[in-house]
Amino acid sequence: MNIYDQIVAYQPYNIQEEKDKKIILDFLDRYDNAFDRENELAHMTASAWVVNKSRDKVLMAYHKIYNSWSWLGGHCDGDKDCLAVALREVREESGVRNVKPLSDQIFSLEILSVDSHMKNGNYVATHLHLNVTYLLEADENENLSVKEDENSNVGWFYLDEAVDKSSEKWFRENIYTKLNRKLRDLYEGH
Repeated sequence: MNIYDQIVAYQPYNIQEEKDKKIILDFLDRYDNAFDRENELAHMTASAWVVNKSRDKVLMAYHKIYNSWSWLGGHCDGDKDCLAVALREVREESGVRNVKPLSDQIFSLEILSVDSHMKNGNYVATHLHLNVTYLLEADENENLSVKEDENSNVGWFYLDEAVDKSSEKWFRENIYTKLNRKLRDLYEGH
């Protein structure tokens, strides 16, 4: 199933996802270049909530641009296989090789505001990331490495600790807490 149909089929978890789903689908209907960052208004990205086998820890990276611990993920850059993008970004940003999807279905949807910043000496204007998130599993004993141009540290944190590690209030309250709640709803008692 292509990503557009996956988003159509996705059942929103809350009002934020319901509203964001509608906007993302409208944007995909209107723009042929929605998967390319050349669309400076907004573009598709894919993120991963990477958990360990026991589902009590999450893998995060300390991102230089945001000066915060955050999930892993990145730009689709023309690739419409968002799950493949999420897997590739996890490998690139953390050095983890043994990572697998717990499902090929979307785990979460969100629209993320990105403030203007400098990247590789170039100015990047404020824009939106139309983001799909996947739930992935990795081996917490595997060696980790940083991606020098993007992050300065990578590590595993207990679920609630991961939320607290982020310095981005909106992400803590609206994204990471939601992802942990969804994870617990899915696996608690299993």
